[in-house]
Amino acid sequence: MPKRSEEMLMDLWMSLLLVWITCVPCVSMTPIIGQSKSTQTGGSAAVASGPGEGQRLLSRAKRGWVWNQMFVLEEFSGPDPILVGRLHTDLDVGGKNIKYVLAGEGAGTIFAINELTGDIHAMKRLDREEKAEYTLTAQVVNADTDEPLEPPSEFIIKVQDINDNPPQFNEGPYRASVPEMSAVGTPVTRVTATDADDPVYGNSAKLVYSILEGQPYFSVDPNSATIKIALHGMDREMREEYLVVIQAKDMGGHMGGLSGTTTVTVTLTDINDNPPKFSKSLYEFVIPEDLPIGKMGGKVKANDRDIGENAKSTYNIIEGDDQGMFEIVTDMQTQEGILRLKKPVDYETKRAFTLKVEATNIRSEPSSGGPFKDTATVKIVIEDSDEPPVFVKPVYLLEVNENAPINTVIGTVTARDPDSTGSLVRYFIDRHTDLERQFNINVDDGKITLAKPLDRETDMWHNITVTATEVRNHSQISRAIVAIRVMDINDNAPEFATEYEAFLCENGKPGQVIQTVSAVDKDDPIQGHYFDYRLVPEMLNNPNFTIKNNQDNSISVLAKHDTFRRQKQEMYFLPIIVTDNGNPPMSSTNTLTIRVCGCSKDGIVQSCNVEAYVLPIGLSMGALIAILACIILLLVIVVLFVTLRRHKNEPLIIKDDEDVRENIIRYDDEGGGEEDTEAFDIATLQNPDGINGYLPRKDIKPDLQFMPRAGQHSGPNGVDVDEFINVRLHEADNDPTAPPYDSIQIYGYEGRGSIAGSLSSLETASSDSDQNYDYLREWGPRFRRLGELYSVGESDRET
Repeated sequence: MPKRSEEMLMDLWMSLLLVWITCVPCVSMTPIIGQSKSTQTGGSAAVASGPGEGQRLLSRAKRGWVWNQMFVLEEFSGPDPILVGRLHTDLDVGGKNIKYVLAGEGAGTIFAINELTGDIHAMKRLDREEKAEYTLTAQVVNADTDEPLEPPSEFIIKVQDINDNPPQFNEGPYRASVPEMSAVGTPVTRVTATDADDPVYGNSAKLVYSILEGQPYFSVDPNSATIKIALHGMDREMREEYLVVIQAKDMGGHMGGLSGTTTVTVTLTDINDNPPKFSKSLYEFVIPEDLPIGKMGGKVKANDRDIGENAKSTYNIIEGDDQGMFEIVTDMQTQEGILRLKKPVDYETKRAFTLKVEATNIRSEPSSGGPFKDTATVKIVIEDSDEPPVFVKPVYLLEVNENAPINTVIGTVTARDPDSTGSLVRYFIDRHTDLERQFNINVDDGKITLAKPLDRETDMWHNITVTATEVRNHSQISRAIVAIRVMDINDNAPEFATEYEAFLCENGKPGQVIQTVSAVDKDDPIQGHYFDYRLVPEMLNNPNFTIKNNQDNSISVLAKHDTFRRQKQEMYFLPIIVTDNGNPPMSSTNTLTIRVCGCSKDGIVQSCNVEAYVLPIGLSMGALIAILACIILLLVIVVLFVTLRRHKNEPLIIKDDEDVRENIIRYDDEGGGEEDTEAFDIATLQNPDGINGYLPRKDIKPDLQFMPRAGQHSGPNGVDVDEFINVRLHEADNDPTAPPYDSIQIYGYEGRGSIAGSLSSLETASSDSDQNYDYLREWGPRFRRLGELYSVGESDRET
């Protein structure tokens, strides 16, 4: 027999023996029901007789059940039901007619009782993991009447566990990580297995853990299932991932126990334990001397076996760049050091540079003693290039006086070729910056001259761009900015600051200030403006006005008397000469207009018009305007009223635009045939001569009464149509009442008939079939088709 089967059979016999030992007291300790309370160990109930017949002396009886828990072994399967236990009562003596009744969980299905003996059997295979215990009720009843002989009693049947469930890792497979180079015994992770067997009874659920795969790198604690580092110096750069197999075995790990396994994938995480390392100790680069600032001149890289942040490095130039010509930055994507220019290099000045570059890890471990570093040498060789000319100054500031003569030399710009060959240079002005061509430049020596006069008051600054080009290579061009400042000269006379209009009160006092006047000058003298005001020589002894200097570049105009009247003179003109302090001085004559106005007692101007003075007393200009407005409004109302009355009484006459001779009127009516006598008068057609020889005109007013004119008569019967029309035409031409334009003439005339008779075939007695069209064949080829259509045979006629 295999070893596994022997272990299971041994467990089964031990379980059966335990059940038997447990159930023996249950079967033997079942006293008789009705036992007296004072006689708990046996005996029958006492019977007494009383005064009455049939009386029975009753005493309190004690229940005859003594219970222990019953047990049944799980997963037991055999040819016969397994005996769980036996029930017995004190009433079951001497062939008494009783029976046992079982009720509760599983009664009748899982558990069955022998009604006569009280034996309980398990009818089905039980699983403790599904249900660990059952609660049932037992009772003794009369077999004939089913009357209970004692109260029901409750008891429990427990399902006894056997080791039939292996350990399981419900959360597996597992993944864990631990830093590389961790010390021995460092915890990695913890796994947990569960066993469905009873943890209280026996060792079926007692688990012990062991490692099946993953040694010698890892170990596991047999009780806590904690996985730990078992090998010193585990390096991620050598091996990053490990597979560990963990076993959990029940029965405390003894022989015969069940087991389960799971896998744990352990990943070593990186630490910064590797320094950066340049792939070469010497790097050489060749860069042209015209390399733009900020452009890359070369790349270096230090490799690091670490990953992530631990592999990132920064680069620095630690030697060989005293002038700060270069810089090195880190490309965060490729972890390369990019060498760039900070200042322009010159082949003619220095042709080679030797730099020492250092790569340093960004992160460092606390126990490493500082960040890891590595250094390399970088040699940079400058290559000669054809460089453009270089101006002595990038920006030139020149000055010129306004109104300077043409061809005046303003200044000179200078550029040279920095190459060793030393090409000649030509100078030009960028005309996009000098659209008006106000300046010229000498192409050989760079002298800038004036091409047009300048006015500082128009433009104070002129910014132009001068280009320098090599004679040998026209593509080599450089530019410089030339700022030309136009210096001021006194070429503008001062003038009034604004167009003044002064007002003088009639009731003013002598010496009253009429107006304060100031001046402005477009020039910009260095010492500032100072203006001198004076009256023109003709007005020096002006009897009406005088001026006063306010010592602030302004003057006050004063009245000399108080006899100004609007009726006498409404307006005065006062010419004033203004002179500046320039070199040479400039002056101009400006005229101040002074109006004489009526003012209130407080000196507030009320009216300055002469007409206002002659108005009646008490009637102001506003009142007069209101009266005129009312009159105009009344006139407009009267005109509108008369116009409406005329339109209302106007007779109904035919308008020109409604005249029938000037408009076309369409009628979409359809007649009813000859029987329709409503649309027209048939009698007119029946009487060619008209009604009494006269038809009313349609081109004159309808309200006039017309009588037949002299000479109008109808023609005799049978008159020729041409004669009839000529007569009517003659009458219309000689009619003095006819309008002087074409009109519609209506002639009610119908002919008497035709000698040819009717041309219609509607009333003829013949038909098309009786006619002969053979003559159409003789008319030639043009009528051949027509002859074929009408010339048909006899058979066709019958058809």
